[in-house]
Amino acid sequence: MTANAPLNELGEFLKKRRSELSPRTVGLRETGKPRRVEGLRREEVAQLASISTDYYTRLEQGRMQASAPVLDVLARVLHLDDDERGYLFQLAGKTTTRTRRRGRQKVQPQLQRVLDDLTATPAIVQGRRGDILAWNALAAALVTDFSRIPEKHRNYPRIQFTDPAMRTLYADWETSAQISVAQLRMEAAKYPEDPRLIELVGELSLRDEQFARWWGEHHVAARTVGTKTLNHPVVGELVLDWDTLTANTDPDQHLTVWTAAPGSPTHERLRILASWAADQDLPASSPLN
Repeated sequence: MTANAPLNELGEFLKKRRSELSPRTVGLRETGKPRRVEGLRREEVAQLASISTDYYTRLEQGRMQASAPVLDVLARVLHLDDDERGYLFQLAGKTTTRTRRRGRQKVQPQLQRVLDDLTATPAIVQGRRGDILAWNALAAALVTDFSRIPEKHRNYPRIQFTDPAMRTLYADWETSAQISVAQLRMEAAKYPEDPRLIELVGELSLRDEQFARWWGEHHVAARTVGTKTLNHPVVGELVLDWDTLTANTDPDQHLTVWTAAPGSPTHERLRILASWAADQDLPASSPLN
């Protein structure tokens, strides 16, 4: 057996696993055109993993060692089970990083209580990567029924770029989406090896050319305050101020509220929207979501 045999085997293993995945499996649009290779292309795997195609090609050719964080992301992109993931790390001579993964975030009780008391103000709680951890009924009426979105896809930037309704809801969708990308960039600086963040960036880069371009511009932004104009399908134009409260018990959790000045047209329309939401029986989140 040659010294590079494990790397060669790793490359063959990666090649075989990507050949078994379809674009639809990983959330990519199928064009209907014939594909020259079975499964995913190398460049598609590379983009989903947020690494260069050249880097991934070298891995498949057994010409490069992979770091543990890269292996972790590739395991997620290629939908490897626990045994396959362990085998991948063994071939690379790396120790699995599974035990160092951050646990699933749950909304902090203090933020949940605040959220429960906000009946006339749309509000959501976002965690790492913009994951939506909790929301009230008025936020569901304002943006979308978050309960209908699978938990693994319940992420605000992902919704902005994959739900066509968002492009008509936001009067200036491009500016809002660019801010989301800049906030993700800030998050990536804080957690550069977060596999779920890397996977999210890779998916959105493949699915949306604008996301890929804005991500490449390296602009950053923190979650602070701002104003947004929405064209709501039920109550019409809403000019909303948004503000962010960060939980001291978990600085990676942020309560975002949308408000309007008392007596303003938007303030009255929010009251109408709250009444409509009650009639629709739109669900708020619960601690068990």
